[in-house]
Amino acid sequence: MFAAIFGSVEQGIIYAIMALGVYLTFRVLDFPDLTVDGSFVTGAGTAAMMIVLGYHPVIATIVAIIAGFIAGCITGLLHTKGKINPLLSGILMMIALYSINLRIMGFTVENSVGRPNIPLLNSESLFTQFNNWWGSLGIDDAINNFLSGMGVQSLPQTWGTIVVVLIIVILIKLIFDRFLKTEVGLAIRATGDNKKMIRSFSANTDNLVIVGLGISNALVAFSGALIAQYSKFADIGMGIGMIVIGLASVIIGEAIFGTKSIVRTTLAVIAGAIIYRIILAMALRIDLLDTGDMKLITALIVIIALVLPNYFDKRREKSRKAKRRAERVASATIVTEQEGKNLA
Repeated sequence: MFAAIFGSVEQGIIYAIMALGVYLTFRVLDFPDLTVDGSFVTGAGTAAMMIVLGYHPVIATIVAIIAGFIAGCITGLLHTKGKINPLLSGILMMIALYSINLRIMGFTVENSVGRPNIPLLNSESLFTQFNNWWGSLGIDDAINNFLSGMGVQSLPQTWGTIVVVLIIVILIKLIFDRFLKTEVGLAIRATGDNKKMIRSFSANTDNLVIVGLGISNALVAFSGALIAQYSKFADIGMGIGMIVIGLASVIIGEAIFGTKSIVRTTLAVIAGAIIYRIILAMALRIDLLDTGDMKLITALIVIIALVLPNYFDKRREKSRKAKRRAERVASATIVTEQEGKNLA
């Protein structure tokens, strides 16, 4: 049980980067961007391809981020300059990226038009390099011995992975929060709220949408690159339903932790991604379910996350109305009694 939850937390932290990208488009820009399903694989495929060809994992990851940024910018261009519906522009880019991703992964094989997957079992990654250094510190043995003494079983082989992904996500969150408070970030937020208003201040909303979509898909591609290195493979189908996972993380986080400020909201999105992976792992431990039911479980989690907040809001509203009604009745009763005493 502990190992399953621990692995879910590790994956949840990595997927949180993707969830932040989805939050930027769906909540900040109010743009239903379906490019995510394709740009996630673009990041994974680009990083895996470059690692197999002998490039350093850091360089491979940076190139993957750039590739995701370009994909997002193209979606923005289709919408702003091509005047294509935002939903349709995302779908078109997602479809185009399927073939592009096959081509990218095909670079690892001579005279190959495309390749559906790339194994990384014997390749160096960000995680293997960090874990090699982390293992030399002896911290893993100290933590595992302590937990074993407390009766915890199925301990992870290394704690280095969760440490490095935590550092990455914290840095991204801090940069993301800072960016949304800059002049450009505020303009992007205003564009999502009211385009006409921000245009009245001579802001170029088309450029802001393009930049916002580029940053969003850069984050998604970054998450894909890390997942490929974490899972030791990249596959053409690993991005299917990624937009739903991102939305589930955003919705769960907002429902539990609220959205009073940007700092709190981004923290809620990260926590939502972790909670989502834990819920998924616990659901898969039920005997009636297996890995083939992951998409069904995801859909049910999203439905519950959407329905429950509305249900609780209605209950709170009814409670407030009942309280106000009781106060009015009590006030009217006091007034009537006072008038009766005056007449007496």
